[in-house]
Amino acid sequence: MDTPPPPDLWPSIDPLGEALHALRMSGVFCCRSEATAPWGVAMPPMAGCAMFHVVTEGQCWIETPDAPARCLRPGDFVLVPHGHGHRLVSEPGGNADELFALPREFTSGRYEVLRFDGGGAACGLVCGAVKFEDPAARRLIALLPPTLWIEAGEAPWMQATLQHLAAEARQMRPGGEAVVTRLADILIIQAIRAWMAQDTTARTGWLGALQDRAIGAALAAIHRDPARDWTLVSLAATAAMSRSAFAARFTQLVGVPAMQYLAQWRMQVAHTRLAEHGGAIPEVAEGVGYQSEAAFSRAFKRHLGVAPGEVVRRARAAAQ
Repeated sequence: MDTPPPPDLWPSIDPLGEALHALRMSGVFCCRSEATAPWGVAMPPMAGCAMFHVVTEGQCWIETPDAPARCLRPGDFVLVPHGHGHRLVSEPGGNADELFALPREFTSGRYEVLRFDGGGAACGLVCGAVKFEDPAARRLIALLPPTLWIEAGEAPWMQATLQHLAAEARQMRPGGEAVVTRLADILIIQAIRAWMAQDTTARTGWLGALQDRAIGAALAAIHRDPARDWTLVSLAATAAMSRSAFAARFTQLVGVPAMQYLAQWRMQVAHTRLAEHGGAIPEVAEGVGYQSEAAFSRAFKRHLGVAPGEVVRRARAAAQ
């Protein structure tokens, strides 16, 4: 018989909030730029990364593949969530040097300062490239448009955070890198919330399902405990619905049946744990609900097209 879920898996009050909570970033790099015109920097494509820019002083232009050049002023925030290459320049169409070809002053392992001295108008920027490890966070980021813009006047509630970020970047007191990273966390979450409030596409599909009280509760339970021996009956109980009504509504909102989603989710979690955390295959298998390593390996290859051992080998080779 199916047993009811434990209290920590009862219907979530805010399943979407849990997905946003998963947006804990691991920094690839963060930099403060002090520039006087003319200047320009070409940000290279960074697969699997989201890049953000905050103007702290003066103005500059951002050129992205999906939109015309756009002016950024103090208090503006832009997120390039899919790691597409783009340019930051003092004037549209100006020359831009490749980011990693520029001399940089490293203040710590992942924080650096760029300086451009063209002698003209001054501009200050805080920029960063970040990764998201949690599968729920990655899925949410994948749904975002190519560029997210938040102008200073659009979201007054962001300005205090932006001002704090700018102050920390200028002063870089002890612990400043950690503060800048945490503030960037907040800014990205706020930018996504602003997009969700304005864009109707954010209320459909997987995001829409997270915002449904019943189906969102089931999704949150799967995300929290993929190893649990879930069945259609126990997931329906978590959603406080009958089995038939739950099955139909889950498929309608999410786009796939509940048990298929569970299987896919387990494989996404397993891939993350193998590729980025160096987990041992037996432990990873058990962590997503498989008692047999052989059964796990078959399911993994069926869903992802590659064996778990190959994922581990690639990860180790990349780390060398």
